[in-house]
Amino acid sequence: MLEHKKHNPLIALLGAAALLLSAPTMAAAAAATSPAAAEAPAAEAAPAATTEESSTSSASGGHGKITVASMFMLAVPVVKAVMIGLVAASVISWTILVIKLMFFAKLNKSSNNYLEAFRGARSIADINRISTSDEFAGNPMADMAAVATEEIQISKQAGLQVSGEHRDSTLHRASSSINAVQAGLAKRLSGGLTFLASTGSIGPFVGLFGTVYGIMNSFIGIADSGTTNLAVVAPGIAEALLATGIGLAAAIPAVVMYNIFNTSIAAYGTRSEQFVAELMNSLSRQLDKGA
Repeated sequence: MLEHKKHNPLIALLGAAALLLSAPTMAAAAAATSPAAAEAPAAEAAPAATTEESSTSSASGGHGKITVASMFMLAVPVVKAVMIGLVAASVISWTILVIKLMFFAKLNKSSNNYLEAFRGARSIADINRISTSDEFAGNPMADMAAVATEEIQISKQAGLQVSGEHRDSTLHRASSSINAVQAGLAKRLSGGLTFLASTGSIGPFVGLFGTVYGIMNSFIGIADSGTTNLAVVAPGIAEALLATGIGLAAAIPAVVMYNIFNTSIAAYGTRSEQFVAELMNSLSRQLDKGA
């Protein structure tokens, strides 16, 4: 009995030593097991993050590479209609530019040739013959001289003394005929300018209307989707701003063209006034000579 009690403390000491020796081995096993356990949640979280990134990438890349053509195709119908209208106005403006440039070039050349022929005339009959020739048909200066000389010839045929007591009244009637041609000339030269003025003045505002409508529609889309990601909302805003860009592209050239043609019309108007003075002096001189 006493020997059994003496062996018990010895067994206890041996057991404690065994536990101490086994503790580092158990800790190492636990440490080896811990990273594996940590990898499981990380592996589960990775697909979720990848899915989220893919969703964002899909949302931002849904429009593909943004170009003018793609922005137009993705715009809402109202903004598309605004863009089409502005592009049509721009095309018409450039067409007017080409037509007007050709018209004024031809007009100035024809007027130069007519003035040279007119200054070589020696009588009212010569002036009338030159002015009514096919070579100068449609030239405003030739038309003025034609109506003035025809009025004098009609007065002579009516038995009026155009070189005597009816001289002043005959010249007054000739001047009135010239004024009628000049009034028609102003309308003829200014053709197309009203369209250019309208395009230049309202083009930016029409484009701005398209932009406001497009941005409003984009913000409604933001509210519906619940996202403020710039990559998602930027294409819609860019489409809306394109309308203002087209409006300016249509308006600026139209304003420049309008100013150019206004200057050309004013210059030709001054030239025609000078010709009228020269024509009336020539007619008065011929009447004084008894022509």
